[in-house]
Amino acid sequence: MSRPMKERFVEIPPLYADFKPGGVPGSRLRKLPLGLDEYEALRLVDYLGLEHREAAVEMEISRPTFTRLLEKARNKLSRFLVEGRHLIIGGGQVHFRDNMIKCQDCGHMFKTNMGGPLPEELTSCPSCGSSKLVDLAGGFGHGQCCRKHEEQRGSEEK
Repeated sequence: MSRPMKERFVEIPPLYADFKPGGVPGSRLRKLPLGLDEYEALRLVDYLGLEHREAAVEMEISRPTFTRLLEKARNKLSRFLVEGRHLIIGGGQVHFRDNMIKCQDCGHMFKTNMGGPLPEELTSCPSCGSSKLVDLAGGFGHGQCCRKHEEQRGSEEK
């Protein structure tokens, strides 16, 4: 029996999670899922320019595991570009360190610390004052993972 997959840490949720070739209805394209951990591997190395060792530390996984994850993500990204697939980012055993909140009225985006004010406590956009806010981490199921972490911390303190 294999070991359960270790939870990977993702700094912030992706701003966009659905990509497809222009001019083709999504219903006609084959879906290609990219896990949140795969997205984070691409962001850390290809976007931020970190070394594999540094990126593995950020995600709290081993360097060999990180390298395999990055290879898998790059393969999927290549398939998206070459085959014209419908790329959807989501899923996986992840925990967000920080969150992004987006105002639906003015488009302003701001980062919140998961250790600070929870998204439920945020009531208005700091830019325009609108109450139409979207919790990006919540769209990826965030909240369930934090409750699990709180339960684990509570049992460790006893």
